[in-house]
Amino acid sequence: MFLVFCGTPRFAVPTLEKLIEAGHSVPLVVTQPDRPRGRGMEVAVSPVKDAANRLSIAVLQPATIKNNTEFCDQLAAISPDAIIVVGYGRIIPQWMIDLPRLGNLNLHASLLPKYRGAAPIQWAIANGESVTGITTMRIDAGLDTGDILMQREMPIDSEDTAETLGPTLASMGANLMVETLRGLESGQVRPTPQDDSQATLAPILKKEDGRMDFARSAQDLFNRLRGFQPWPGAFTTFKGKTLQVHRAQPVQRAVKITRGEIAVEGTRLFVGCGLNADTTLELIEIQLEGKRRMTAPEFINGYRPKSGDHLGQ
Repeated sequence: MFLVFCGTPRFAVPTLEKLIEAGHSVPLVVTQPDRPRGRGMEVAVSPVKDAANRLSIAVLQPATIKNNTEFCDQLAAISPDAIIVVGYGRIIPQWMIDLPRLGNLNLHASLLPKYRGAAPIQWAIANGESVTGITTMRIDAGLDTGDILMQREMPIDSEDTAETLGPTLASMGANLMVETLRGLESGQVRPTPQDDSQATLAPILKKEDGRMDFARSAQDLFNRLRGFQPWPGAFTTFKGKTLQVHRAQPVQRAVKITRGEIAVEGTRLFVGCGLNADTTLELIEIQLEGKRRMTAPEFINGYRPKSGDHLGQ
């Protein structure tokens, strides 16, 4: 088929590569404008632009698309069979939805209608889901509300993070998009409306989502730590300074400690969690504001926390 590809993050790259590998013609890639990133704020290209350059595909980076007549004319001149959208980062306007004969096809990293929104992988893990998956859908005017084309599911391992799960879903999704195009062309794939009554949301992450609330259970805090990688992670405060928690695990502990209270036992560091302080989280690797990452034994030796001290105060 003749396709235009719209995408920006690393998650989208396998789909672009797989479309080319499957023999589809992709004369144009559309991605977000280059932006300053990192501590040095150097201008960096998106992973999709990098891949397009490597594959010798023309790239457009419009600052806006809704009322961009030049961009509209450029897409109309190509007359694609479909526009493939994977993590592009902009709302697709109606004129673009109406342009190709097969519509705008989106790859979404959840089993829709669950986890509509910008951060489906992160929120699925943070909410303790044991199963997730990938969905191909036809974009409409809503937020991830279009008709479902195909889905594949996969288990979430108890140690999975958003960083480990993302590449697996990206690879699975790339294959599913190729399969979806094949099925649409043959007539074997038929759009199915979503059940809006089953919809949940996965909103864009905010810094505050990473703040540890010790009224939550230890398992809940562990899930959020895994889901919110690499950002915003999980953090609290210790003696007025930010304490980033990089690794932790829920543990069974006979002696109860109050919510947010720490217990030091030899080289191990625990904190009480839950509304009734009935669960315990062991802190394994942490980082105090302005300092390097360190193990719990290193933190205990260096900063002398005492049983009865509190986090989050």
